[in-house]
Amino acid sequence: MHLFYIDESGSVADPNQQYFVLAGVAVFERKTHWVEQPLNSIAARFNPQDPWSIELHGSPMRSGREGWKAFALADRLAAMDDVLKDGVLAHYPKGLTLFGAVIKKSSVAGQDPVELAFEQLSNRFDLFLKRLHHKHNDTQRGIMLLDKSSTEQRIQQLAREFKYVGGQWGQTKNYAEVPVFLDSKATRLIQLADMVAFALFRHFEHNDSRWFSLIQQCFDSEGGVQHGLYIKQ
Repeated sequence: MHLFYIDESGSVADPNQQYFVLAGVAVFERKTHWVEQPLNSIAARFNPQDPWSIELHGSPMRSGREGWKAFALADRLAAMDDVLKDGVLAHYPKGLTLFGAVIKKSSVAGQDPVELAFEQLSNRFDLFLKRLHHKHNDTQRGIMLLDKSSTEQRIQQLAREFKYVGGQWGQTKNYAEVPVFLDSKATRLIQLADMVAFALFRHFEHNDSRWFSLIQQCFDSEGGVQHGLYIKQ
């Protein structure tokens, strides 16, 4: 099974932000432990006695919110670099693949950016699983794991609609269950998804490519075609 950890960056309701981002990290089930370990080591730099008290979230780390102001900016930024290097680059493409949906809100007036982003992400991951089955004889199911947020009920509803009614790309067929919502403090992999989403948001919203440049080649692709990143400008 492939576990698909998803988080968002940017606010649909904030008129001062142009973009909303949903990003996901797909990890083969036996790989999760090995992705998590270096992230725990990064957190331990800031609290060696209790690394689990440290939540690796991009926006607070960069801005110094939620207690991060106590640590030097250079150390925080270096840790963000290392989360993506050790959590993504060290494992892609062997059991870990990225997906992302970047929506410019002004380009989808009258549409729900959350719905559009989730439909893109869920279908692209579904097609990834389908490709593994048909082209590589690797039959796997997937399950989505998301941070608890205000979008939880809407995403649960959308997932049911895509499975039983179908969306723009038809019905999703490769999911083992409906999406599961977790507290991001409990899992480093959702924190990693947050960092990927933040890297995309900084790149598009602020023209800051420091983190996106590290991971831009790690989105699902095959035969020179990138399938895993959707951009609506």
